[in-house]
Amino acid sequence: MDALSDILAPYSDDIAKFAGSVTCLQFLSGVFLLNDIRKKKSSDTYPADPFLGGIVLTILSLKMGALMGDEAMIKVNVIGFAINVIFMVVFYWYASEAGRSKIWSKIGMYFTFTLGCLAYANFEDPAKIEFRFGMLITAILVMLVGMPLLNLGKIIETKSTEGLPFPLILSGTIVAASWAAYGISIRNQIVAYQNLFLFFLSFVQLSLFAIYPTNPTEQKKPADNGAPYKKLTSNNSPSKSKANKKRD
Repeated sequence: MDALSDILAPYSDDIAKFAGSVTCLQFLSGVFLLNDIRKKKSSDTYPADPFLGGIVLTILSLKMGALMGDEAMIKVNVIGFAINVIFMVVFYWYASEAGRSKIWSKIGMYFTFTLGCLAYANFEDPAKIEFRFGMLITAILVMLVGMPLLNLGKIIETKSTEGLPFPLILSGTIVAASWAAYGISIRNQIVAYQNLFLFFLSFVQLSLFAIYPTNPTEQKKPADNGAPYKKLTSNNSPSKSKANKKRD
């Protein structure tokens, strides 16, 4: 990795700008998912976790930005928070009554978790909070990125990737690769290895779209083996045989 660091080091500033740009664009990638939901007029086949997780992640990242005194991080996550809230409202609008009940239960869990994390940040040792809170955010990212893989058994069974958010997975793959390259360029092993792992998880999900179609394959109906028999019996029915005898 040292050789790759030497190659990327002169371009670290440009890589950082690119990584920041694609991260902002990733916030808007949910538009494509919402467009699919609009066409189907239902969000029940899609998980709400990407948007709820995005809200939680931006709130925690705002806290991290405040701890670091990083204004750029604060601004980016304020925008990300607002976008994810709007997306979540649209997602909820297209959900059925049963789907909305599930969404509310998830909101309760995510809200409780967020409060717990913010409370922890206020009581943790100031000398350790930046590193530990950063690791907490990384763990949440790994959970969000890897969550669609929980449905891997169903995907293999139905041989369909329907319900997987392709735009979010694609943009997440690009974002993880960009930040991994940036981590390598500045020789920061934590940033590099964390994002390389996220890239691996995203790439595995992305490869599923190359293996399975988005729409489930229709099962072919078995051939009606009784059709020839029916045709034979209809031609040799008693009524027809009697009619043939009268003609003779």
